[in-house]
Amino acid sequence: QVQLVESGGGLVQTGGSLRLSCAASGSIASIYSMGWYRQAPGKQRELVTTITRGGSTNYADSVKGRFTISRDNAKTTVYLQMNSLKPEDTAVYYCNAVRDDNYVYAWGQGTQVTVSS
Repeated sequence: QVQLVESGGGLVQTGGSLRLSCAASGSIASIYSMGWYRQAPGKQRELVTTITRGGSTNYADSVKGRFTISRDNAKTTVYLQMNSLKPEDTAVYYCNAVRDDNYVYAWGQGTQVTVSS
């Protein structure tokens, strides 16, 4: 079992920055990758970025060059640094943890990010 707790959302103006955190606990060693997804009102949840156990990262085209995923040395917390935020980045952001066989261990509770124009 893996539990995830997110923090760091909020309200920011266009062009501003926010950093989200996702702390994992439980069966940490069995996590293959962690990622951030977002869901805007009336839209489907979409991938933002992922990071694997080996440190490989993947980003949605819409956030490349603006968002950066990272993690602490213990690999228990992942961060999402969001710069140059746009109103279209407004959404609830969720982190998840995935096992080697693509089984999704858990989702975080979600944190609201609102970018005002």
